[in-house]
Amino acid sequence: MPSPCSELPSGLKVPLIELKGVTKSFGSNKVLDNLDLTIYRGEAVAIIGPSGTGKSTILRALAGLLLPDEGEIYVQGQRRTGLAEDSADPIGIGMVFQQAALFDSLTVDENIGFFLYEHSRLPQHRIHELVNHSLERVGLPGIGDRYPAELSGGMRKRVSFARAIIADPDKTSSIPEVLLYDEPTAGLDPIASTVIEDLIRSIQCGGEGCGTYVIVTHQDSTIRRTADRIIFMYKGQAHWEGTVDDIDTTDHPLVRQFFSGSVEGPIQLVG
Repeated sequence: MPSPCSELPSGLKVPLIELKGVTKSFGSNKVLDNLDLTIYRGEAVAIIGPSGTGKSTILRALAGLLLPDEGEIYVQGQRRTGLAEDSADPIGIGMVFQQAALFDSLTVDENIGFFLYEHSRLPQHRIHELVNHSLERVGLPGIGDRYPAELSGGMRKRVSFARAIIADPDKTSSIPEVLLYDEPTAGLDPIASTVIEDLIRSIQCGGEGCGTYVIVTHQDSTIRRTADRIIFMYKGQAHWEGTVDDIDTTDHPLVRQFFSGSVEGPIQLVG
């Protein structure tokens, strides 16, 4: 069932990010192969498929962290001509990496507010307030003075979420409208995974930006609990699209093999 907060009042689908004919290779390995993909405002998209099929590469292309070899990327109708650092996108795009990627020598407060401390004109006390608000949104109030080594794996994941959603209130374009999650529940136990899955949905419905997200995951519960639309990738191409309900009814051989975990089928293991 789609999340109620993903439904637009008018029912109109508004494209936020579009990949058109995107191809990307690393050496002789073609990771994305003439891919077309559209992310619409207010939806939750899960990109799934076997390892090595370009899922994380898609996230980096959406985020503006890498350039395609061929094809075009549009953000809210405007063609992106470089990397994210070259020019500002018309909407904010935040990314949560598979590893929390926190600075071990910095406190939680300093990790979350790092970009604002370094690049904004906000006074330190105001940044501290914004950090605390972000921590409250991810259910971790009052831990700003701790270091990453003092946190559990699930807590570190949530701190990385807080870092992704913090924004400079003086620059509305910095407020992320789209969040990109790369394997956010990888390595977590089932209970910690449920906490993260609920958090992803609560951030989407929180009314402070972040109303659209794309998630790469292999975990069955995460797919079923966080996705409105599912895209199945294999060998750099999108081979199937459907909803959570479609998972158990489709006869598509790639999807059937993936969810059954069978070694027999069209998905061939490498190495």
